[in-house]
Amino acid sequence: MADDDSVILSRDCDAVQIPAGNAVTLKAGTPVDIAQTLGGNFTVHSMATLFRIAGKDADALGREVPVDDGVASVGDYDEEQVWAALKSCFDPEIPVNIVDLGLVYDLRAEDAGDGRRKVAVKMTLTAPGCGMGPVIAQDAQSKILEVPGVADASVDVVWDPPWNQSMISQAGRLILGL
Repeated sequence: MADDDSVILSRDCDAVQIPAGNAVTLKAGTPVDIAQTLGGNFTVHSMATLFRIAGKDADALGREVPVDDGVASVGDYDEEQVWAALKSCFDPEIPVNIVDLGLVYDLRAEDAGDGRRKVAVKMTLTAPGCGMGPVIAQDAQSKILEVPGVADASVDVVWDPPWNQSMISQAGRLILGL
């Protein structure tokens, strides 16, 4: 979703520089243009650079903290809820979730006791040098851990097979105009 809103940050907030992945603090009074709001996070443009601002800092942008993207909050473990959580994760430069972008290669769940599961995901990135990899993987792990019945989650970034555009789903292709 493109926002194209110009705002002034009302307070200092943490951000991640895109695509380098460097953690920075954007100071109160900094003008930013909101480029997109997806997966509960914001991609903003400021000082000729893109930054990712987490949804928890939405108030600094004059916005409400985004609601989750459809992941149920109660119930037993359901793999479909894990996939829904992953579909709420986005590369901040691409308006397609990581599942439809073809970045998730494997999802496995094993018994962790008490009816809960330990979820392991293998995913890749569109480019090996992407500094946002750890940020995207952490976002995915955090969202999986919010799924009912999940006791633990790990997200490993792998490079084999190398990602290519043929891995994008039909839904992703429509969004990207491919």
